[in-house]
Amino acid sequence: MAIIAARIDGRLVHGQVANLWTTKLGATRIIVVDEAASKSDIDKSGLRMATPDGVRLSVLDVATAANHILNHKYDSQKVFIVAKRPETFLALVNAGVPITDLNVGNM
Repeated sequence: MAIIAARIDGRLVHGQVANLWTTKLGATRIIVVDEAASKSDIDKSGLRMATPDGVRLSVLDVATAANHILNHKYDSQKVFIVAKRPETFLALVNAGVPITDLNVGNM
């Protein structure tokens, strides 16, 4: 799996993430890592509507995201990870997720 980008953005998936970053990076999957959004069908629905056609979306809590990534679930995809807060990325790194380049957007 290639984690091609990681971004801190309080808005999660929105115009800039969907149309600029995802397209420019050639991402095939956006993983939103957010405890609250992962439990909210309304939040997930809104995030799906903002995701570009042809790009897959996962909305996961930290533990599930780390588990899926470390168990190679997305190995054949170009993954763009987005979270609201730096603490989320710290938790992912502490769980063993290899994040080497972090873009600080709108926090």
